[in-house]
Amino acid sequence: MSWVLATAGIAAAAISCSLALSSEGWDPELGEPLVLSMLAVWVTLSYVLGGLFAWRRRPDSAFGPLMIAAGFANFLSTLTWAPSDVPFTIGQSVDLLPPVVFLHVFLAFPDGRLRGRFERTLVATSYAVAFGLEVVRMNFGGFGPHNLLEIQSNPGTEEVVRKVQLSIVSVACLTGVLVLAARRVREGRPLRRSLTFVVDAFGLALVMVAFLFLSVVYGGPWVVQIRWLTFVTLGLAPAAFVAGLLSARLARSALGDLIVELRAELGPSALRDAFARALRDPSLTLAYWLPEFGSWADVEGRSVRLPEPGSERSVTLIDRDGARMAALLHDPGLEDEPELLAAVGAAAGIALENGRLQAEQGAHLEELRGSRSRVIEAGQRERQRLERNLHDGAQQRLIALSLELSLLEKQVAGDADAQRRLDRARREVAVTLEELRSVAHGLHPAVLSGHGLEVALQSIAAKAAVAVRLNVNLESRLPERIEVAAYYIVSESLANIAKHARAAAANIAVSRLDGVVLVEVADDGVGGADTERGSGLRGLADRVEALGGKLRVWSPPGGGTRLRAEMPCA
Repeated sequence: MSWVLATAGIAAAAISCSLALSSEGWDPELGEPLVLSMLAVWVTLSYVLGGLFAWRRRPDSAFGPLMIAAGFANFLSTLTWAPSDVPFTIGQSVDLLPPVVFLHVFLAFPDGRLRGRFERTLVATSYAVAFGLEVVRMNFGGFGPHNLLEIQSNPGTEEVVRKVQLSIVSVACLTGVLVLAARRVREGRPLRRSLTFVVDAFGLALVMVAFLFLSVVYGGPWVVQIRWLTFVTLGLAPAAFVAGLLSARLARSALGDLIVELRAELGPSALRDAFARALRDPSLTLAYWLPEFGSWADVEGRSVRLPEPGSERSVTLIDRDGARMAALLHDPGLEDEPELLAAVGAAAGIALENGRLQAEQGAHLEELRGSRSRVIEAGQRERQRLERNLHDGAQQRLIALSLELSLLEKQVAGDADAQRRLDRARREVAVTLEELRSVAHGLHPAVLSGHGLEVALQSIAAKAAVAVRLNVNLESRLPERIEVAAYYIVSESLANIAKHARAAAANIAVSRLDGVVLVEVADDGVGGADTERGSGLRGLADRVEALGGKLRVWSPPGGGTRLRAEMPCA
């Protein structure tokens, strides 16, 4: 079948060339017969042969047959150069059909189907205008002696119909350009350069067709040259399409390079880059299936959600020995190259297994971070609960007891021994109450929840064993978990300074910059702090890291200690 169509296409191109060169009544407005015949051959063969190439490659797609139809439609329109009545009448009746078929081809790229009611209506209307009004024009004559459809000669009416017809087809072509542009805006620029070139060639061809028809209708200059340039651009579109297909075939032949690269035990990032080069898709990403978690993840272990069908990204699953392993998230245009995707997937098995193991390790690390964060948050909630219980329970009962002792004191005013015992009991109650308040404050400072971080830090700075210079630069309250972490960083640091640093002064700075909260505590003590020797600094580091931040300590011997915590706070 392919050879038959190819032979028919070559024969059609030869007939067009012969008709142009042998025509006796050549219209000078068409330009040189040789030039126009060569351009007609160029358009006919480019669409017929390009369509055959596309059809053989994707037999289930209608795009290849549609391109072939466009090539033969262009041939039929050249029958207007025939000296016989029947061929001339056939050619003239479909004279404006090729531009509409080209419009149909361009809008139906890449699967041969029009998208939506508007596109189908636009193309159907264009077909009706191109063929229906052409037959109407032919009824009014003006096409010479070979027109079999002429009923009456009325050149004025024929000219009006001609202008209407050319204007409508021009508007349809320009509308097609707008449709292609809207797709570009909606779907984004194609990530693969070959697809970009094809779509741009389609748009340019439609613009040239519209420009040619409008020049003919309104008498623009250089109509002959514009006609030639239009033929050239129309032939560029299938050439660009075929070039893209050849590029895909060359990519498949380059799979050997990918296999050589995979033998080098590439790291995850280099592995992704190797796949992207082999598939010519710089946007490609990898997702790994983690059976233990029952989910997809990137190489860092972060959860990945696969795109839904019909979205801006496509998914190709990769299995090994019947087990799900990974997924390629790529440009939807690669779906036109299933052989290439299958070959890359087949070559990727062992290398992807290594990447999957690293992704699984990252997922465990991510789960560990989440667990640590949840443990710290649960501990903080428990601290708040205990603080409230102490404040609302034991402290209130001790205060009530102190008041009761004061009332009892009045009743035993004359008994010196009872008076001494009551004084001793009241002192014990006061000491116990102070100790409870200290414990409750250590669990969760109520001043932090009630008045914010700055006031809470002023409170502990005022009670510090060394002189403290405090600088808090915050425009608003921080999330509670950040405020609590910052409070304990400063509180623990001041406690360490009092116990170990032998310092005279300390500087504390808290600020927020570019979505990161910075807490710095520095002293002028003896230095030499060891984050591994005690649980205090290690506990602070755990708290900060659980929030996605990092804690750094500089403590050279004799040079004081500087602690800096950075916590994300978007």
